Amino acid sequence: MQHRQFAKTAIAVAIMMSATHAVQADMAAAESFLADEIGGLSVLSEDEQKAEMQWFIDAAKPFTDLEIKVVSETIDTHTYESTVLAPAFTAITGIKVTHDLIGEGDVVEKLQTQMQSGENIYDAYINDSDLIGTHWRYQQARNLTDWMAGEGADVTLPTLDVDDFIGIEFTTGPDGKLYQLPDQQFANLYWFRYDWFNDEKNKADFKAEYGYDLGVPVNWSAYEDIAKFFTGREIDGQKVYGHMDYGKKDPSLGWRFTDAWLSMAGSGDKGEPNGLPVDEWGIRVNENSQPVGSCVARGGDTNGPAAVYSIAKYIEWLKAYAPAEAAGMTFGESAGVPQQGNIAQQMFWYTAFTAGMVAEDLPVVNEDGTPKWRMAPSPHGAYWEEGQKLGYQDAGSWTLMKSTPTDRAKAAWLYAQFVVSKTVDLKKAHTGLTFIRESTIQDQSFTDRAPKLGGLIEFYRSPARVQWSPTGTNVPDYPKLAQLWWQNIGDASSGEKTPQEAMDALCAAQEKVLSRLERAGIQGDIGPVMNEEVDPAEWLAKPGAPKAKLDNEKPAPETVAYDELIKSWTQ
Repeated sequence: MQHRQFAKTAIAVAIMMSATHAVQADMAAAESFLADEIGGLSVLSEDEQKAEMQWFIDAAKPFTDLEIKVVSETIDTHTYESTVLAPAFTAITGIKVTHDLIGEGDVVEKLQTQMQSGENIYDAYINDSDLIGTHWRYQQARNLTDWMAGEGADVTLPTLDVDDFIGIEFTTGPDGKLYQLPDQQFANLYWFRYDWFNDEKNKADFKAEYGYDLGVPVNWSAYEDIAKFFTGREIDGQKVYGHMDYGKKDPSLGWRFTDAWLSMAGSGDKGEPNGLPVDEWGIRVNENSQPVGSCVARGGDTNGPAAVYSIAKYIEWLKAYAPAEAAGMTFGESAGVPQQGNIAQQMFWYTAFTAGMVAEDLPVVNEDGTPKWRMAPSPHGAYWEEGQKLGYQDAGSWTLMKSTPTDRAKAAWLYAQFVVSKTVDLKKAHTGLTFIRESTIQDQSFTDRAPKLGGLIEFYRSPARVQWSPTGTNVPDYPKLAQLWWQNIGDASSGEKTPQEAMDALCAAQEKVLSRLERAGIQGDIGPVMNEEVDPAEWLAKPGAPKAKLDNEKPAPETVAYDELIKSWTQ
């Protein structure tokens, strides 16, 4: 592929020049990059692309020969940045960039260490916008709104066009300031075998057994019926399963639940991008955005009936309808299983997997390159109400820490803007299929490619996407609180505790951290101020979250024809 060849050439040039410690900014390198790597796949004209590259060359002059280090998690988009875009940026600007790729949990750990020690470990981080509540409260990340207007004005790309980014709301604090700049986004959606769902025999058999049409499940009741229907059937000579998930007690198990699983079940309050006053973590805040509780006794919903129902269903489906080995898998280990062709549907599926799901010769891809599968909105649980968020959207975003020296922060900011620039973003999006710009999503090249991407483009062009959002500002310390989830829910997954016992333990652990933050006072007047505990029945009797237990947690199942769903998105 062209980008691999360019990467090798650019790396060789960078290494050769670094040996003499004299890397020079180079428009010739920029023109080579535009011709060989971008190849016209940009929302900008050729002249506009060259103008952006010239701006980077000029802005980088004070930092030529500076060596900087940035870090991100390992996904296709960031691999492309590390192996192709970083060497290109070095060749073009003279700023030597090392873009490290490590696990998501390791990124958070490095960031937490830098926050606690003040040591400059990395010059910039691509970390999830899930940390927006942390960055806003601790004020250890540079506020990008003020940075771009002040200290960083001389290194802020005039054509950056912040309003073109679709995830800016996710990275803006309650103070209206931007703390992170999105680099990649992907949603957690429903995935299913479109070919199997449209098979006439399957449709007839399902209708005969359940009394309604096989289609995209709107609610968990229908998802469960479909999972039961497909599990154990033989299709194309192999045994298939109606569900896929993972269950190993591992840090990645925490994401499985903090990434909006509770809100998909109906826990929390209405509101976009996150429920208020109670969010999808079950944390309640007051009118000043101060956390006041996590357990039902303080007005939270982490251990409420809807949350417990969400854990019970997760465990039930994992045991009954997924391959036996799924219970011992991590997130990464489970990701490629649907590609093998024996999974009928998956409730909790990230669109970041799309790039690996469209490869030629896969059992789930037709000979003409079109997918046998589709993606659709996630079904919702029994407690869900219209107006609640329906799923999670990851927004890996550039973050500059105040502990980073200004010259290094400026150089890193230049690199960050390079990899999200309008010159680069369209090609990067075609490589990793993680979207951050409206101009990229609407480009004709994605209209042309849409039939081979299983609904991804239709979703991102639809108004439905606003119901998918990252963790919001209710979470005051993401690194401290996130680690509690996999440890406690892992006890339920392994059978050591009941779902209720696990969620009781989780909310108590969260409140312990919140209380400690309150006593420390380190987050000022936006830190936690805990409610007094009362009889949980008092809160359950009030409107909104936490909601009282339903008499019937399996309402009437509902499905919709996929093709009709797509029409509603495009109208």
